[in-house]
Amino acid sequence: MHADVHLRIHQLHATELHREAAATARSRTAPHPSAATFRVQLGWKLVETGLRLVTAADRPVTLTA
Repeated sequence: MHADVHLRIHQLHATELHREAAATARSRTAPHPSAATFRVQLGWKLVETGLRLVTAADRPVTLTA
C-alpha cells in the first residue's frame, strides 16, 4: 500500500473516531448497545473498510443504511 493512501485512510479513520467520541461524550446517559447491535455495527464497518480498499481514490464511498 502506498504511503499516501495509508495516510489518507488513517486520517479518515481518525476523523470518524473523533466524531464518534464527541457524540459519545454528549450522550453519556445512553444505554450500552447489545451484542447483536455491536455485531451489526462491526459488520458494516468491515464492509465500509473493504469498499474503501477496492474503490478508486477519486471516487468517494457513500453508504446508506
